[in-house]
Amino acid sequence: METNAMLIVHVHVHVLPEYVSQFKAATCENARHSLAEPGIARFDVVQQQDEPTRFVLVEAYRTAEAADAHKETAHYQAWRDAVGPMMAEPRSSVRYVNIFPGPEGW
Repeated sequence: METNAMLIVHVHVHVLPEYVSQFKAATCENARHSLAEPGIARFDVVQQQDEPTRFVLVEAYRTAEAADAHKETAHYQAWRDAVGPMMAEPRSSVRYVNIFPGPEGW
């Protein structure tokens, strides 16, 4: 990873239809707490327009270590445990580095 590159993670989640509202509430709560972490620049929750049971969490970390620290927080662990049974399949993630804007633009 480039020296000044950030770690951008897209987490893909497929939720069982009966849990969409609960998942959204739990995930937005986790996102609000996540944004208070100094190593997180963004934490977006988006829902697929044509398939409302599918979501992507777009997490922008200032460093790779910030991503590791995030997983140690109480709010992340509570979210993970709460939403696990709501998923239609295991969540997956893809890691990226930012090209534009640079870290100063976040």
